[in-house]
Parts: sequence; structure tokens; C-alpha cells
Amino acid sequence: MTDCLFCKILAGDVPCNEVATNSEAYAFRDINPQAPTHVLIIPRRHVSNCGEIQSGHAQMLESMFLLAQQVATQESVAKSGFRLVFNTGADALNSVDHLHMHLLGGRRLEWPPG
Repeated sequence: MTDCLFCKILAGDVPCNEVATNSEAYAFRDINPQAPTHVLIIPRRHVSNCGEIQSGHAQMLESMFLLAQQVATQESVAKSGFRLVFNTGADALNSVDHLHMHLLGGRRLEWPPG
């Protein structure tokens, strides 16, 4: 996708602060962090959002969750706790049309958020 911000990050056309990577997913710091640890985990394959996930995406999703576990350990939030969030659509305030998971931690997270 030539106009997708996250595809441009994956291509190296837009700089980011890489945190971790594996064969099917990539993790980098959010530019507008909502917690002391706020990392985005994206698939290397373009999928627009959760509504487009299909059975053929199982390995991709597994890789995203395994990378999230790795990031949580690296960022020292695995034991204290962290939140994983997927946003889909305008009402969820999704701003980039490329599937992504937010990993938030480093402080007590209130519910509901905000």
C-alpha cells in the first residue's frame, strides 16, 4: 500500500524507533505515548483492520502476540502488567488503516481508559 504510513515505516521510508522484530511482525514506539511504555506492533503484511482478519492470518496474529510478549519482557512490564489494544474504525479513534496492536504499560492503567 503506497499511501499507508505503517507500510512506509516497514519499507524504511519513514523513520521510527524500533523496539523488536520477527519474521511477520514489527514493533516500534508510538509517537504520541499514552503510557510510559507505549509500543505499536504491526504485521509486515498489510491488513487494514480487525474486520479484515481471515483464517489465513493465524500465523501472522500469533507472531504479533509473541512479539508483544517479547516487548513486554524487554520493557520490564511483563510482571507488573500491560494492556494490548486493537482499535478498528473511526469511533474507536483508529488513525492508521493498517492493523496494529498497542502495548501499554509502565503504570497502573485505569478502566475505562481516558
